[in-house]
Amino acid sequence: MTELDPAIRAQIDAIDIIPGRPLVISDADEVLFAFMEGLERYLNSVELTFDWSSFGITGNVRDATGRALEGTEVRTHLGTFFANHTAELTPVPGAAEALGHLSERAQIVVLSNIPANGAEGRRQALRRHGMDFPLVANEGLKGPAVRLLQQRAGAEAIFIDDIPHNHTSVAKSAVDVHRLHFVADPRLAPMLPMAEDAHHRADTWPEATPFIESRLFGD
Repeated sequence: MTELDPAIRAQIDAIDIIPGRPLVISDADEVLFAFMEGLERYLNSVELTFDWSSFGITGNVRDATGRALEGTEVRTHLGTFFANHTAELTPVPGAAEALGHLSERAQIVVLSNIPANGAEGRRQALRRHGMDFPLVANEGLKGPAVRLLQQRAGAEAIFIDDIPHNHTSVAKSAVDVHRLHFVADPRLAPMLPMAEDAHHRADTWPEATPFIESRLFGD
């Protein structure tokens, strides 16, 4: 089983998790924030486009000649985007309201794969948009972090994410955690079938909330 990076463990250890209280572990991009909308806006500002031909970023970012940027070029632009524009992302409709409602009976942790130089911008955006919940800046697969969070809560927990391999990671590392596949962007969602290792798929918060409540509270 994959070991948890000490830096990520330290972030989780710093969170005041209440034993016995249900836990929502939510991704940020395409779950709480409109990542693709913001990324496309940034790409257009530097004379690049996203062609929406498939799910995934590498291979879909193109320059003015139509050339697909190489992976290293894409990573450079993503680094710039996260460092300078994370705080500007707009929230997914209904996200703040849903988390606020759920927080009346559950504790919320945002588990986001974001570079260190974008973490403060993410915290700013969470606060600005009424989602001032603890952030864990993860790196790589999320299963090990979810396992530790669930162990500390010792209660029903649900994991929400747009990336299928993160659901697979959680299924292997924290089998008892409920898994909700969520892809907010209506252009992106049809390109990606429900993750094989998720328990349910919902792409809007009004759809997702009843499922979350049923798994956490038995509603």
